[in-house]
Parts: sequence; C-alpha cells; structure tokens
Amino acid sequence: MPDMSFWDHLEELRWCLFRVIIALVIVLVGCFFALPYVFDDFILGPTHPDFFMYRLLGFAYGPAEKVDIININVASQFLTHISTALWISLVLVFPYLMYQVWVFVKPALYPKEIKGVRAAFAGGTVLFYIGCAVGYIVVFPIIFKFLTQYRIGAEVTNQINLNSYMSIFLTMVFVMGLVFELPVLAWLLGALGVINKKQLKSWRRYALVVLLILAAVITPTGDPFTLMVVFIPLYLLYEFSILLCRNPKDEDPEPDESAA
Repeated sequence: MPDMSFWDHLEELRWCLFRVIIALVIVLVGCFFALPYVFDDFILGPTHPDFFMYRLLGFAYGPAEKVDIININVASQFLTHISTALWISLVLVFPYLMYQVWVFVKPALYPKEIKGVRAAFAGGTVLFYIGCAVGYIVVFPIIFKFLTQYRIGAEVTNQINLNSYMSIFLTMVFVMGLVFELPVLAWLLGALGVINKKQLKSWRRYALVVLLILAAVITPTGDPFTLMVVFIPLYLLYEFSILLCRNPKDEDPEPDESAA
C-alpha cells in the first residue's frame, strides 16, 4: 500500500467516523420505534419479582413485589425514550465501531502484528458484551434490590423516579462493559512495553484488595454472597489479563551465564 500523507490519514479517519455516525443514526431510529415494545420487559425487568435472574437463583433475591417507577417531570418520559434508544444504539453499533477502528489502523501495522490486533479487537467486542450482560443480569439487580429495600426510617417510603432508575441502570450496565475490557487493556500495555506478566503477578495481592473494595462499592450490602458474585468475575478478569499480557522483553532469551 503506498505511503499516505497526514491529510490522507485525516480523510480516511473522517470517512470512518462518517460511516459510524450513519450506522448509529440508522440503528437509533430503529431502537426509537422498537423501545416501547421492550421497555417494560427488558429495561424495567429488574423491577418485577418474576425477573428471570430472581427465578434462576431460586430464593428471595428480588423485590417481594413489583416496584413502581414514577415520573414527576413533564418531558422526562420523552427524553428518557431518546436517551435510552441512543445508549442501546451505541451498544449495538459497538462491533461496527471496532471494525472501523480496525480498518483505520490496519495499514499502519506490520504483517506479524495484524493477527494479534485483529484478535484484540474481536476479543474486546465480545468482552464488552459479556460485561454489559453481567451488569444487567447480576450487578444492577443486586444494587436495585438493596437500594429499594433500604430504610433510613420506618416512616419513609421509597418512590423511585424514572430519571434516577435509568441513571443507575445505564451506569451499572456500561461500567461493567468497560471493566470487562481490562484484559484487552493489559494486552495493549504489555505490547507497548508498559507492563509485563511478572509485574501483574507480583501485584496480585494488591489487586485482590482493590478488587474486593471495588466489589464492595458496587454492591453496598453486607451479604457475602452478593459480594462474591461481583468479586469473582473481576478477579477472573485480572487472571485473564495476566494470561494475555505479552511484553516483547519477556520473549528475549535469557543471557547464557556459562559463556561468561
């Protein structure tokens, strides 16, 4: 492929962004019209006592009865409709976004690097979706149950606002999606020589403490089960990051001391 000037690279980047935006707009329109048919069962699923995750665990995990979500602002339902459709569109377009990033960076890679970077993009996409699924199925229902059942006083009742519910829902789902990108980040930093496998192994004991604190923050309950439900995936991600981390210095042959 002939060398490209700075302006050629900028033009290629512009077209990649343009294609992503067009795809996002198309998916956004589809999500906007489809959302009313799935909002009650999918977005508000954790508010129902028969949510499939509650039934799967087989004990009093979810709310005892349906939690009603109220709206107190005139425009909130319309704005929530738009913002939720946008966030769902971003999730659905994410693979295409990763593909366009791959198309843009591929010409700058050496042949031996293409296979590894392609796998990183594909793996990052899969891990993002797994993280979002864990956030939706496990993390958010745990937090939602705790917050809706928490009482500072017997005379205070909870009325959950639509904006408050959507804010926590979207935050938890997307934060978990991003957290699951940790192995890909470790692979990238290792390839750049910033970290290596030996360092990650030596940091394991500190990582355990940090991950336990992070799990405790995500699940502010005193229940060891819910803490472990969040902590175990985070710890497995760290171990997976160690497996993926590849530093060029790690592959250098050890010096032959006998030759000295």
